[in-house]
Amino acid sequence: MQNLKNALNQPITIVIKVGTNLLADKECGIQVERVQALAKSICALRSQGLRVALVSSGAIGAGVAALKLQKRPTLIPEKQATAAVGQPLLMEAYENAFRQYNQPIAQILLTKDDFTIRHRYVNARNTFRALFEYGVVPIINENDTVAVEEIKLGDNDNLSALVATLLESTMLIILTDIDGFYDDDPRVNPNAKRIHIVEEITPQIERLARKNISELSTGGMVTKLQAAKRCVQAGITVVIADGRDPSILSAITSGKPVGTVFLPSEKKLPQRKQWIALVSKPVGGIVVDSGAKHAILVKKKSLLPSGIVRVHGTFDAKDIVFIHDEHGTLLGKGITNFSSSEIELIKGKKSSEIESIVGWKAPSEVIHRDNLVIGGV
Repeated sequence: MQNLKNALNQPITIVIKVGTNLLADKECGIQVERVQALAKSICALRSQGLRVALVSSGAIGAGVAALKLQKRPTLIPEKQATAAVGQPLLMEAYENAFRQYNQPIAQILLTKDDFTIRHRYVNARNTFRALFEYGVVPIINENDTVAVEEIKLGDNDNLSALVATLLESTMLIILTDIDGFYDDDPRVNPNAKRIHIVEEITPQIERLARKNISELSTGGMVTKLQAAKRCVQAGITVVIADGRDPSILSAITSGKPVGTVFLPSEKKLPQRKQWIALVSKPVGGIVVDSGAKHAILVKKKSLLPSGIVRVHGTFDAKDIVFIHDEHGTLLGKGITNFSSSEIELIKGKKSSEIESIVGWKAPSEVIHRDNLVIGGV
């Protein structure tokens, strides 16, 4: 646990994700006692000087109970309507709980575009920073009321990972109704063993995940592992633990051996490259020859027009694009300085020829190395 204790010695921003099963019941609605216990624990962390953001499920679950539905809806309009009913009930429960400790809270509702569109990503980060400066606990959920399939994140496990990377958090704590990551489903196999520390998320670890979807929640251990994988690449410690234990947050931040700890990668990407690698959505592709492949993979150089063979898709300057070699192998992705139509004109040309071809004073690189992330991202 020494690495976990080392993480806690840094300036701390913690993101906590709490699942639907801990907060809502389809018959009784919001579990007020759980919300109150969670608020008490978070306020204890705040009293220690920690910055805390809470990613909370439960809106649709609360709406199911309020509307007296027999089960969670499956159609998007019905989900949106149920979320619209449940979200204010959920926030009312949080407001009542945190008011007891004079702790101000804020509601933040996000969609995929708030992460994948760069200027919205930066705006969201600045908003969170201002809230932390005011001593506020942001409470975050996906904006289910308006999100359609194209802009949905899909589950709050991955939402919490995106928030954690956005905030450059020290730690993401995923609270669920299981006390960690097991080598099998403990609710089915009584001999399943909890894995205490994961130093690297290997294919074997990924195979252990089982997608067990409950009646009210949308995630499972698969999405929790996806969230952990995203975070450790960004240098963030992840803990999956039992949210039914009211002392669990204190135990985790004290470095006690609870839950499952996923240790962060030693090679942390800079913030901008984290966004490119882990958050951004490519809208096209560039195919490069063997010389350009060697330059960007081995020499760590920028991508120049001379090494470009083909362009896939239609995109604008400043969009994110994939980079493939001529055999279709993914090399990485990055922010292009040129549109697809401009690259069609300058591909195979020398950098010194760019300005005369495009008619404006242009950069010499199609993708600068500072805006280029290598690997199977």
